[in-house]
Amino acid sequence: MTAFIVAIHITVCLLLMAIVLVQQGRGGGLVDSFSSVETMFGPKTSAFLTKATTVLSIVFFITCLSLAVLSSRQSRSLMQGVKPAAPAAAGAAAPAAASAAESPASQQIPQPEPWGSSENE
Repeated sequence: MTAFIVAIHITVCLLLMAIVLVQQGRGGGLVDSFSSVETMFGPKTSAFLTKATTVLSIVFFITCLSLAVLSSRQSRSLMQGVKPAAPAAAGAAAPAAASAAESPASQQIPQPEPWGSSENE
């Protein structure tokens, strides 16, 4: 079921992008470049493209919501069953970090006193 909705969602996304790019905007669109689009849909091309954009955006919204509901019902994580691999570089860097923590420079940093404790009282 999820794969079917994802397929519809991807198809609607591609169609929606194509239709939005073909529409004529304020500064002109790709319709000016493609005169065949005007003859393919007739003289009311902008009305057809507006209706198609509306329908595709509604289908896009419905598929987004349905995919969100389906994913929330699944109790498993996407990372479930994936074991983290310990890279070789991280193993070599760990002893270097431990030796840096034991350096004399890190032991000379004064620690701040907690609030309320003062030596002058």
